[in-house]
Amino acid sequence: MNQKTSKAFVFASWIATAVGLSGYIIGLSRSNMFLNEKGYYFTLIMFGLFAVISLQKSVRDRLEGVKVTDIYYNICWFATLLSIALLIIGLWNATLLPSEKGFYGFAFLLSMFGAIAVQKNTRDDMMGETKFDRAEDSTIQFDAE
Repeated sequence: MNQKTSKAFVFASWIATAVGLSGYIIGLSRSNMFLNEKGYYFTLIMFGLFAVISLQKSVRDRLEGVKVTDIYYNICWFATLLSIALLIIGLWNATLLPSEKGFYGFAFLLSMFGAIAVQKNTRDDMMGETKFDRAEDSTIQFDAE
């Protein structure tokens, strides 16, 4: 299952991330929220992006047999769910139009999906490019002088 990721999917993943993130940030910059509210929502999307990328990496590592501690794996899940929950709580209590709340929610989720796909594609492409025989690598010896 070492099939290279199609360029169309890589492009679509980057577009989803860029559209979601730029839409979210442009929406924040044009909104009538106080600066502290804008900071809260900006911090949430940055926290969420980091959380889902880290979660995708730890899930993939486990599937490939790379050791990931249970505590780190669970923290990744917790951080991802926390970022989504904090967004929901923030939007629930915000004095925004329902259409604005929906916009921020969908832009947030599109960014998260795109970031996961970009991380997956990056990982897949790196695995294809860096395949080498580890046994050969371990036979390199240096003379001690």
